[in-house]
Amino acid sequence: MFKEIKNRYLRYIAFFIFYIIIFFCALQLNFLWLFGYSPSYSDIKKPAQRVGSELYTSDGKLIGRYFKENRTPVNYEEISPSVIKALVATEDVRFYKHSGIDVQAVARAVVGMGKDGGASTITQQLAKNLYRTRYSKSSGFIKHVPLVRTLVSKFKEWMTALKLEANYSKNDIITMYLNTVSFGNNAYGIKTASRIYFDKEAKELSTTDAALLVGMLKGTNLYNPLKSPDRALERRNIVLSQMNKYNYLSKDSLALLVKQPMQLKEGKMKDGSDGDSYLRAAVDKYLEKWCEDNDLDLYEDGLKIYTTIDSKLQGYAEEAVKDQMKVLQKRFYSVWGNEDPWEDSERKKVDYPDRAKRNLPIYALLQKKYKNNTDSVDAYFNKKKKMRIFSYKGDRDTLFSTMDSIRYYGKIMNTGMMTMEPKSGKIKVWVGGIDHKFFKYDHVNQAKRQAGSTFKPFAYLAALESGMSPCDTFVDKPVKIAYQNKGKTEYWEPKNADWSNSYQEMSLRWAMGKSVNTVTAQVTEKVGWDNVVKWAKECGIESHLESVPSVSLGPNDVTVFEMVKAYSTFLNEGVRTDPILVEKITDQNDNLIEEFTAKTKRVLTEEIAWLMLYMFRGGMDEPGGTSRALWEWDLWKKNNQIGGKTGTSSDYVDAWYMGITKDLVTGVWVGCDERTAHFKNGEQGEGSRTALPIFAKFMEKVYHDPNSGYTYGPFPKSKVEITRNINCPTPVQQVDTTAIDSTAIDSLDMSIPIAEEPQIPKTEPEVQPKQEEKKNTEAPVKQTPPATVPLTKKEERELKRKQKQEQKEKEKQQRNGG
Repeated sequence: MFKEIKNRYLRYIAFFIFYIIIFFCALQLNFLWLFGYSPSYSDIKKPAQRVGSELYTSDGKLIGRYFKENRTPVNYEEISPSVIKALVATEDVRFYKHSGIDVQAVARAVVGMGKDGGASTITQQLAKNLYRTRYSKSSGFIKHVPLVRTLVSKFKEWMTALKLEANYSKNDIITMYLNTVSFGNNAYGIKTASRIYFDKEAKELSTTDAALLVGMLKGTNLYNPLKSPDRALERRNIVLSQMNKYNYLSKDSLALLVKQPMQLKEGKMKDGSDGDSYLRAAVDKYLEKWCEDNDLDLYEDGLKIYTTIDSKLQGYAEEAVKDQMKVLQKRFYSVWGNEDPWEDSERKKVDYPDRAKRNLPIYALLQKKYKNNTDSVDAYFNKKKKMRIFSYKGDRDTLFSTMDSIRYYGKIMNTGMMTMEPKSGKIKVWVGGIDHKFFKYDHVNQAKRQAGSTFKPFAYLAALESGMSPCDTFVDKPVKIAYQNKGKTEYWEPKNADWSNSYQEMSLRWAMGKSVNTVTAQVTEKVGWDNVVKWAKECGIESHLESVPSVSLGPNDVTVFEMVKAYSTFLNEGVRTDPILVEKITDQNDNLIEEFTAKTKRVLTEEIAWLMLYMFRGGMDEPGGTSRALWEWDLWKKNNQIGGKTGTSSDYVDAWYMGITKDLVTGVWVGCDERTAHFKNGEQGEGSRTALPIFAKFMEKVYHDPNSGYTYGPFPKSKVEITRNINCPTPVQQVDTTAIDSTAIDSLDMSIPIAEEPQIPKTEPEVQPKQEEKKNTEAPVKQTPPATVPLTKKEERELKRKQKQEQKEKEKQQRNGG
C-alpha cells in the first residue's frame, strides 16, 4: 500500500517535471506563436544593448552622437565601488549567492502576496531591460490573457536569467545592468547619469552620489533630484540605511552622510556630443542608404563614425563665418534701418511677413476655426509670448509674437561653406549655416541658390574644349543675342555690371578674371549654351540647368556642395571626384566595418584642367581681377597662388566666392533665406565684399597654423605639354578695382516674379527675372573708356611682381613645352 502511494507520487512528480520541460521548450520555441520571442543562446552570447553611435573628426575628436537612449557603456573597473554596494544592498542582497532566481525571495513574495517586496533579482531585471521580455512584440498571442501574460513574462525572465548566470560572471552581470538601466532625463547607463547629474566620471562618484542614483531606480520621475529634490533626498537616505543594514556602511558613516545635502552639478557629455549640428545631420543623411544596405541602425548599434572633417580647419571656418557674418548682419541693419528690406526686382515693396504667415500650416486651421474672421486670426499671430531668439551676442529671451518672429528672422543673413581636398575627395569643412539650433536648413547641400558669376568658368571651359586658348580675344562691346522661346525669336542684351563697355580686345583669361558679362555672353553664343550646360554637368553639377543664353551668368539654382565638387575637377587634373564625408566606420571595439573611398571619373584632359587653373589665377593677376580684394589678407608668402571666382546674383540676393589653393577648394555662399531681402547695391552686397572675406579669413588662419597640414605655395606644374597659347600678358593699366561683379541685369525672364516665391528656398531651380534695362544704343566706332580709379602703390607693386613672375613662368613653359 505504502509502495503504491509512493509510486503514484513519483509518477505525479515525473509528469509534473515532464510537463514543465515541455512548457519551457514551447516557451523557448514560441510554439504556435503563443509566447512570443525568447532570447536564444546566441542572443545571450552577444547581448544587443541599444548603444548610440559616436561621430568623430578625422583626427579623432568626438563631435556628436546619435541615440534613442543616451548611453555610453563602461567596464566594471570604471564604476565606483559605492555604486555596486548601494545597488546590491537595495535591489538584491543575495545577488552573490543565487544563480539568477532568488528562491527565498520568491517564496516570501508568494506567501506575502507581494506585500513584503518583489522577488526580481538584478539578473532578472537585466533580462527584462536587455531583451525587452515584456514588450508586446515579445508576448505572442497570450498577451491578450492578462494573468497568463504576466506569468509567461516572469517565466521568460527566469529562463533568461539562468542563461545569463551560466554565461557571465557576477561582475559582468552587474556591469551590464548598470549600463542598460535608465536614470531619467534621457540618461541611460551609469556613465551618462554620472555626467548628467554630477559632471563626474562613474568611478569618481561618492557614497552619497551613488545612493542618490541607485535610489532613482525605484522611480526615475518620482525620485528625480532635478524635479523632486525633497523626495530624492529622502530616497537617498533610505539607500544609505540599506547599505548600513547589510554592512556596507558603518553606523557613524551613516549618521554623517544622511545629514549631507545633495551636491548636484549638472553636466553634459563632453565635446558637445549630446547636441545637434549641421554636420551631424549631414552624416545621418549621408549614411542613410549604407545603414539600410548593411542592416545597421545609426541610433542603436554603437558605431564609431570617423568623418573626413578636420577639426582644426572646421574650427577656423566657423570662426571666419561668425566673424564675417556678424559684420554683414550689422551692415544689413545699417543699410535698411527701420525700413522693411523686402523688395522685388523692380524695387517695389513686398509684404513678406503676410505671405510667410499665410504659408504656416496653422493659418488654414485658424481660418476654419474663426470662419475667416481676419481680426481673430491676426489677434492670434500678434499675441506676445516668451520666446528665445538667435543673436550674435548669444541666445536672447524676449516677448515676441509670431509676426515679430517672422519679421525678425526674415532679416537674418545666412551662409553655407564647404572645403574639399580634391585629390582624396575628403570634405574637410562643413558649415551649413550660422546656428543649427535656430536655422535647421543646411546651406551646403539643401539650399539651392543662383550661382551668379561663379558659373562663368563653365563657359570658358566649353571654349577651351572647343579649341580656343586663354589668349583668344573678344571685344567688350554691346551684345544682342537672338534665341527661340516657344517658337518665337527673342533677343537678350546683357550689360556689364557698371552699365558700360570698354571696347577693348580682351583675352579669355582677362575677361574671366575681370568677370566681363558681355565677353562671357559672346563666348557662350559661340560655343553654344547647350555645351556650357554639358560641361557643367560633366564637372559635377547635378541640379537641373535651363539651357538658355544667360546660363553662363548663373541664373540657375545650385548648391555649394555641387559647386565645390565641380571646381575640384580642375584642381584634380580633370578627374571628377565625388566628395566623401565619412572615412571609416568601426564597432565599439574599434573593429573595422567599412572604409570609404571617393568614386572618380576622368572628364577633362590634364591640359584643359591646368589651363582652367591658369584662367582662375587671372582673378588675381589680371587688371580688374575680381579676386584682388584678397591682397588685404596675409595670403601671399612663399610665392603662394590662389585662384578664385566671385559671384553675385540679380539684385544682390546671392553672393558667392569660390576659392582654389594648391590643396583645397572652398565654396562660400552668403544671403538671406528670404530672397526678397537683400542689399541695395554692389558696394554693400557683391561677392567680393561678403563671401570672399570668409574664404580669406579662413585661409589666413589655416596658413598661420604650422600644424594645419596646409601651406603656402604655387599650383602644381603641368605634367603634360601645354599646346595652347598662354603668352599674352595684359598691359598694366589703371583699372577700377572696385568694379562690381554682378549679374543683376543679365538674366532672362524665365520664372514667376520674385515676390511670389515662398520663404524657404525651393528644391527646383529657378531663374531670377531681369531688371528693367537701359535703352540700348548702337556701339560707336570709338568710345572713350570710362573713368577709372588708379591702383594703390601697394597694388601696383604686387601686380608688377606677379606679372614678372608670370612672364618668367610662361617663357620657361614655352621653352620646356609646358
